[in-house]
Amino acid sequence: MAEIVRMPKLSDTMTEGVVSAWHKKVGDTVKSGDVLAEIETDKATMEFESFTDGVLLHIGVAAGKAAPVDSVLAVLGKAGEDISKLLAEAAAEVKKEEPVKKEEPVTREAPAVAAKTPEPKPAVMEARQPMAAPIQAPVSNGRVKASPLARRLADEKGIELSRVRGTGDEGRVTKRDIENYSGGGMSFAGQQVESYEEVAVSQMRKTIARRLAESKFSAPHFYLTLEIAMDRAVQVREAINGSIAPDKISYNDMVIKAVAVALKQHPKVNSSWLDDRIRINHHVHIGVAVAVEEGLLVPVVRFADGKPLRTIGAEVREFAKKAKEKKLQPQDWEGNTFTISNLGMFGIEEFTAIINPPDACILAIGGIMEKPVVRNGAVVPGHTMKVTLSCDHRVVDGATGSAFLNTFKGLMEEPALMLGHGAI
Repeated sequence: MAEIVRMPKLSDTMTEGVVSAWHKKVGDTVKSGDVLAEIETDKATMEFESFTDGVLLHIGVAAGKAAPVDSVLAVLGKAGEDISKLLAEAAAEVKKEEPVKKEEPVTREAPAVAAKTPEPKPAVMEARQPMAAPIQAPVSNGRVKASPLARRLADEKGIELSRVRGTGDEGRVTKRDIENYSGGGMSFAGQQVESYEEVAVSQMRKTIARRLAESKFSAPHFYLTLEIAMDRAVQVREAINGSIAPDKISYNDMVIKAVAVALKQHPKVNSSWLDDRIRINHHVHIGVAVAVEEGLLVPVVRFADGKPLRTIGAEVREFAKKAKEKKLQPQDWEGNTFTISNLGMFGIEEFTAIINPPDACILAIGGIMEKPVVRNGAVVPGHTMKVTLSCDHRVVDGATGSAFLNTFKGLMEEPALMLGHGAI
């Protein structure tokens, strides 16, 4: 008996999917475990495997098209089986679920006299009209209207003003008209044409827009900023990377480790708002924002407080590679308890980030700047880094967020404090 294959829900935030490619065509035999299609979700492109055996009798969503979760993706059955009734029933279910639009009653008054048949309106042409040509420079008392600057420039270039079309008020010749005049009639050089490009919104961008709008407008954000002395962090990183170990560590790896250790000391920052309760997480799963072409993905480093710096670095590099190749799986991006967004590598000194649900906080990391600083009453060269903590005020108060930030600051300013936590 034929069976409908529905558009699967491949992530917790997925509402519709786009079929990137079909691996089978109508008439092909399909075995359980065979890849039917590649489906683009809001976060990645994933292979969708068949759960049953049969022949592919119908494709409900063409390659490149989108469809809601649970809509008809395909039909599998026996070769030659009539599936028209099955598809009709599925269509009827969709129609039944659609909200019925209630028509408002309309009161009509009888006209006193017979209304005339309205004249047909001329069709509205959508063809783009050409840009109006600039009018010829007006002449007043034998003198062409032109700005003094345009007149002087025309004299310097030997241009006859009467041959230049003016684009100023009432056709006045302007400096730009003289600069653009190419000579020989009334033509102009360098005229511009308006143009633009529109691209379809990807599933990822739709979800980013929806989730961040929900976060920004539902969670009352407030922001705390600290400047951290990074001289010791610079020295420690150089010492670690100067060893014979093949894997190098980044400042981002050190930030993740320091955040994870600080969260264990301040669990209220490692929390989530759940409407009628607050969940205080005792495990530390750090979401690390990774930029890809279509937006932002946030893979999760799990139990980051117990992992060495090199392990954290290896995981983040692997996540970044998989994200750019659209190979992240749901288990890679689910379960974050706190998020870090780092734009320091792009030269950004300071910024604020929007909280990534369900977290109560997100930490924005700026770049390490070399500048004069005051130490022990003397101005000396130093390295500093600004960080900004965005907090959901329903969960985290100012004092709580400040205490966490100061603990994080202490760990970054003296990385040796992390060594007792399996840092390297």
